[in-house]
Amino acid sequence: MKKLYLLSFVFFILPVFLLAQSTPEVAANIKTSKKIMDGFKDLHFGMFIHWGPVTLRGTEIGWSRGTQVQVEEYDNLYKEYDPVLFNADAWVKTAKDAGMKYLTITAKHHDGFCLWPSKYTSYNIGNTPYKKDVVGALATACKKAGIKFCIYYSVLDWHQPDYPLHLPANAELDSKADMSKYIIYMKSQLKELITNYHPYMLWFDGNWEKPWTQEMAVDMYGYIKKIDPDVIINNRLGADNHHNILNNESVGDYATPEQHVGAINMKYPWESCITIGTQWSWKPNDKIKSLKQCIQTLASTAGGNGSLLLNVGPMMDGRIEARQVERLKEIGDWLKIYGEAIYNTWGGPYKPDSIFASTRRNNKIYLHIFQSSGNQFIIPSVPGLKILKAYFLKGSTVNFKQDEKNITLSLPDEMPNENDAVIVLEMKGSVENIPIIDNK
Repeated sequence: MKKLYLLSFVFFILPVFLLAQSTPEVAANIKTSKKIMDGFKDLHFGMFIHWGPVTLRGTEIGWSRGTQVQVEEYDNLYKEYDPVLFNADAWVKTAKDAGMKYLTITAKHHDGFCLWPSKYTSYNIGNTPYKKDVVGALATACKKAGIKFCIYYSVLDWHQPDYPLHLPANAELDSKADMSKYIIYMKSQLKELITNYHPYMLWFDGNWEKPWTQEMAVDMYGYIKKIDPDVIINNRLGADNHHNILNNESVGDYATPEQHVGAINMKYPWESCITIGTQWSWKPNDKIKSLKQCIQTLASTAGGNGSLLLNVGPMMDGRIEARQVERLKEIGDWLKIYGEAIYNTWGGPYKPDSIFASTRRNNKIYLHIFQSSGNQFIIPSVPGLKILKAYFLKGSTVNFKQDEKNITLSLPDEMPNENDAVIVLEMKGSVENIPIIDNK
């Protein structure tokens, strides 16, 4: 029996133990608190900004280094980078006018260039003709405007000599690089950013390359939390490329689906990062999304219990393009009327689709109707709850019929908003804990 027990341990218990050792997890006692994460979830809408010397060429930040732009040329663009029309207050006003509640700036992207005068590298904004601290200016402007300030920082750095990879498609490790020294560099810069600018959130990226390990990620998370226990960290710190999910092995506080709206999820927070154009950084004559696309994307993310981080890429002179500013203002104008159905809401209870999305708070369900056919809109009934009244948000009464199976709403010939007309259902009882209802 003893031999059998030992064999059982070797073949069944030991592999599990080794697997646990190979995939370290962040200690629960240092994770960001539920109170802070619930506060983040309530915001639902933020501005992402990708910006740097690469705007002088109009190509993609980081990824065009060594592809569209030769490495030597790319790495020396900072010497002519002089965005004299940059105005932090103007950027933050654009975000605020759009109804955005937080702002995330690419302090250091994969190309390694720093938008703040870092003590740990000369490859920074302080050594450009412009010289001024962009990160600091934005932190100050956000604080003044009541916008939460967040910092993007790339785990990988193709410019830094101690990081072992130097090009996007380069699988060959640099034998002269020293990852242990690079981690010290990372920690020094992150401490510098946290203590100087006090970000609400750190938005990591570039966690998928081989030099970065799960052990490094867990150690880095703990290091950051010792400096600021309350700073929020996204799930792109862990050594994987599973951005869409959050699980026990994730090193971070929320999931980050990219360039698509995440699936409805009531278990953990998530945020979709999506470009307003086709490229993250500025591209001349880039096609930008329509107002309908922007509003319905925002409503769909909120309807899925997530947030939208909508990206803009300012131009080489420091301005955000006028047409992007105007589009963002149009979103803000919609939110002035319908913001009640976005901010401080939970997603559901209905699954979002191309026809409609829903959000909820207390005893109200907000139906975001994207398209309708005819004068009737039919959805499944909410189990155990009756409708007290129905009406367009900030508008007229909506007639309805309700039975055990369906709710039938009577719609006018012309909806009050062609992009997203919001109908409020006031229910007899709280709707916040209703399980997700399949629309079919």
